[in-house]
Amino acid sequence: MGKGLMKFKGIKPVLCLMAGLTFIQTIAIILQAKWLAEAVSALFAGAKLQEQAGTVGLFLFAFLVRQLCGLAEQKLAFRFAEQTGSALRERVLSKLFELGPRFAGREGTGNLVTLILEGVAKFRKYLELFLPRMLATGVTPILILAYVFTLDVTSGVILTVTMPILIIFMILIGLAARKQMDRQWESYRMLSNHFVDSLRGLETLKFLGRSRTHIESIDRVSNSYRSATMRTLRVAFLSSFALDFFTMLSVASVAVSLGLRLIDGRMTLLTGLTVLILAPEYFLPVRMVGADYHATLDGKEAGEAMESIINEAEKESAKAAVVPADADFSWKPESKLVLHTVGMKHEEAGRASLEDVNLTFSGIEKIGIIGESGAGKSTLIDVLGGFLRPTSGTFELNGHTLGDLSASGWRDLITYIPQKPYIFSSSLADNIRFNRPEASMEEVANAAKAAGLESLIDSLPLGLDEPIGGGGRPLSGGQEQRVALARALLSERPIILLDEPTAHLDIETEYELKETMLPLFEHKLVILATHRLHWMQDMDRVVVMGQGHVAEYGTPEQLIEGKGAFYHLMVSQQEGYDEG
Repeated sequence: MGKGLMKFKGIKPVLCLMAGLTFIQTIAIILQAKWLAEAVSALFAGAKLQEQAGTVGLFLFAFLVRQLCGLAEQKLAFRFAEQTGSALRERVLSKLFELGPRFAGREGTGNLVTLILEGVAKFRKYLELFLPRMLATGVTPILILAYVFTLDVTSGVILTVTMPILIIFMILIGLAARKQMDRQWESYRMLSNHFVDSLRGLETLKFLGRSRTHIESIDRVSNSYRSATMRTLRVAFLSSFALDFFTMLSVASVAVSLGLRLIDGRMTLLTGLTVLILAPEYFLPVRMVGADYHATLDGKEAGEAMESIINEAEKESAKAAVVPADADFSWKPESKLVLHTVGMKHEEAGRASLEDVNLTFSGIEKIGIIGESGAGKSTLIDVLGGFLRPTSGTFELNGHTLGDLSASGWRDLITYIPQKPYIFSSSLADNIRFNRPEASMEEVANAAKAAGLESLIDSLPLGLDEPIGGGGRPLSGGQEQRVALARALLSERPIILLDEPTAHLDIETEYELKETMLPLFEHKLVILATHRLHWMQDMDRVVVMGQGHVAEYGTPEQLIEGKGAFYHLMVSQQEGYDEG
């Protein structure tokens, strides 16, 4: 992460200012030691205190300059850390939207939520402490050592020899701490994901009577994190003790050398006292780095994790095909999207999730995608949503050829409704406004009513302002899907993609929700992936997927008459379907 710091906006002028402040602060440290040594030496020689008023005043002035420079550095680092942390959070969030729900599912929602909330705060702390310490370590010891050599070569040699030993020791401890921190971070990710999953599944666990037995699982994961944290703390405390011990040993070596030469009369008290005051200051920046290393290591880890998300998104963007300058990203009744031999392989040596898919979607229609588990339904939805870039094939949108559908112009046309929509810890109105934050309360109320949320709103004490999600009123699966529908309505986007939206609902709730959904599909291109065949009689056309291929494509009536894959799926599921 050290090299990566130079990528952040505005860091070069900040480093220049902080380097200047560090230089002034170091000069103040040297002058402070010089004037203090002069005052003490004079007093020891029998001078009156009043005669040293000027020297003491200079010492206090140097002390004040040192403190002011340190304060200015802290404020500068704090402001830069705040700005960089906020900018990094925005970048990571935008990249997460680009990577899509498949990436979030792979990384774990709990891990990503914790990374965005707590990880950014830890990264800010890392920047706030690391930048001043880094500059002080690079500037202060060199200037102090140069000044000490002008006073006493022997002391300069001792300081020069002991510093590398201290640094090597720090590196060795740092490697051990890094190993423990990696284990702690992995345990932290597991704990975050486990916590969020437990919250989401709490109602199900209570319904099945398994909530108490789940305590053992929570206890096991928590103990794993506790053990990893305690191991890290042991290394931190040991390294702090060892660092202080070796620093004191180095200063003691200088003090013994100075003392012996003072006794022999080969050194003046002024020189010896100046060097002795400067010796701890020489090691102080390194000690501060060691002391803050463990406090900032988790922030560094969080920064690297966020950078990896950004880099992965940029790698995916680099794979994206060039978008023609005259591409028409609009969807009207006469618009058309054509898929030409589209294929998708997640692993080069693995089986293709999609292969030679040729489909045409046009205008305003309802398309159903069905097939057995693993047939490629969800992969096709992800490709159409731009969340996955196909490994082969092309797309033709309104007469323009595209390599994939990851362009923001296409995504702006789409509302995506997953199997289990995410409900944010906020008001019902804010959840509905997700795609249109600027929507008025009247527009939100109309969308909620159209999505069938009117009875829910009437039952809430605060209506649309009622908090829902984590810490608020829990919603049933059907109510969560209605919130997702209200979002889609409010966004007014012409294309809706649905990936198994009712898979986790009971059949009664699903039929009730279906009555609400179908009227909302009018005047839009709707692509619905599901394994529930009763939806197909309401579709204009049906895509039957089988092992990544399009087995059949046509109207429900045509597929019934053909008695092919669609017909056999109905027979195997024994699901009612009204052929008339």
